[in-house]
Amino acid sequence: MRKYLVIGNPIDHTLSPKLHNYWIKKQKIDAEYDKKKISQNDIESIIFEIKNEKLNGLNVTIPFKKTVIPFLDKLTPEADKSKSVNTIYLQNGKVVGHNTDISGFELGIKYCKYDIKNKVVLILGAGGVVSSIIIALKKLQVSKIIVSNRTKSKAEDLKKIFNEIEIVEWGVTPNFDMVVNATSIGLNNEDGIKLNYTEIGHGKFFYDVIYNPRETIFLKRAKLFGNKTENGKMMFIYQAHQSFAIWHKMLPDIDDETITLLDK
Repeated sequence: MRKYLVIGNPIDHTLSPKLHNYWIKKQKIDAEYDKKKISQNDIESIIFEIKNEKLNGLNVTIPFKKTVIPFLDKLTPEADKSKSVNTIYLQNGKVVGHNTDISGFELGIKYCKYDIKNKVVLILGAGGVVSSIIIALKKLQVSKIIVSNRTKSKAEDLKKIFNEIEIVEWGVTPNFDMVVNATSIGLNNEDGIKLNYTEIGHGKFFYDVIYNPRETIFLKRAKLFGNKTENGKMMFIYQAHQSFAIWHKMLPDIDDETITLLDK
């Protein structure tokens, strides 16, 4: 039986095992997918399990999308450009890091039918997934990308890679058309996201990469003020879909049953 894992910390919120095992069962594949909470000190030994084929594939979530990179043999162009890895596999004896978050975010935005072209986008956060979001937003031809992070130096590190982005202080709310919560704050509470919803007004697009819980306070408040809201469920499904294709050499269906599975 082939074995797959998603690693992160925290990890309880992830629905990756539910989705991957659903597809595995549907495609009648002899495999299982589990989750594991790890620390930074565990990364090297987990990667070694890929190398010696005790594990057949890994997904990586917060906060390890960047910190796994030194332990890998090779990066795909997507992972190298974003300096972020969420999918790991063995190819010709080499442990390869790949990024499916870029296409996951892009396809997720297209699915929700929001015309993002020439829009101003504010991103809250500067963690592992943000570089992927920036790359996807550029592909979608937004007019401006603004980043705000609690630790400003991390946002400034992103600017070294993406010179065209603008940095604003945490708590400052510039004018925008769309705001993306790419922090992990919504997994527990929203006290750390300081947005003046009254000042922002209505008719904006609030997007949260978090998909569990289904509606964070960030989104609930936005909806109260007449804004469009979307969680990260479709991004999550699309990035998982592409990881699944890499590992199993087949594309499972993304149908109504798949989409509603995660709401149960």
